[in-house]
Amino acid sequence: MTEIFGVPLPALLGQLMLGLVNGSFYAVLSLGLAVIFGMLNIINFAHGALYMAGAFFAWMGLTYWGLGYWWSLLAAPLAVGAVGVVIERLLLQWLYKLDHLYGLLLTFGLALIVEGIFRDQYGISGLPYEIPDELSGAFNLVFMFLPKYRAWVIVASLAVCFVTWFMIEKTRLGAYLRAATENPKLTQAFGINVPLMVMLTYGFGVALAGFAGMLAAPATQVNPLMGSNLIIVVFAVVVIGGMGSILGSIVTGLGLGVIEGLTKVYYPEASATVVFIIMAIVLMIRPAGLFGKEK
Repeated sequence: MTEIFGVPLPALLGQLMLGLVNGSFYAVLSLGLAVIFGMLNIINFAHGALYMAGAFFAWMGLTYWGLGYWWSLLAAPLAVGAVGVVIERLLLQWLYKLDHLYGLLLTFGLALIVEGIFRDQYGISGLPYEIPDELSGAFNLVFMFLPKYRAWVIVASLAVCFVTWFMIEKTRLGAYLRAATENPKLTQAFGINVPLMVMLTYGFGVALAGFAGMLAAPATQVNPLMGSNLIIVVFAVVVIGGMGSILGSIVTGLGLGVIEGLTKVYYPEASATVVFIIMAIVLMIRPAGLFGKEK
């Protein structure tokens, strides 16, 4: 059997594939953070809690209302986005002209509140969410059997990332968003409703977190701690890619997922810290991140 640095090739390829699945979650979550920071200059620490809320909305939809997976794939992000709109209108709109620290502290407090509500209601034990029949089973890739659902996670994540990047970077709507961020008064003078665009931008950013939570529900146990366990790594991904960089978040999220998978093969003890080691190295060499703009 072919080996690469002492590791059988099938085992290595299998771990890389699993790393790509994790990287898909990192990419979608960090993309939402990048959209919010890049457009609104808010460090959204509530992102992990809203990711968890997306998974719970999907679980509640299935458990209480019989809402199937495919409908939940649309409904859960919309529900999280609606919560985000309420948060932005009630709280965040007063912080845009203040230091980033105020937004971070507020969203950190919101994360604790949201997590506490779900912990009080459902405890900390995981709740199962069944994989839909259409995505059950596995593909035989010769070197491994890849569950169809994990393949779907990769495809859906890449599709959402591409559509978001294209919308912000290549369309007139994206140009309006960037203009509203850089010069809101001038943009409003051209008849564009800047507060509405800002509100919808935040709602869209957290809806991406809800979408990631919905994807995660069948792949992991739905529990109130799933967001807090992931958000620190996702913030590291955003910092490495460059705060506010859409492309940086996508590429870095996928890349770090693969690197994490490789580390689990060759040096498992470092798999939990490799992302932070890379972050420290990148910040020493390029403080703005790999894709960030130097000021």
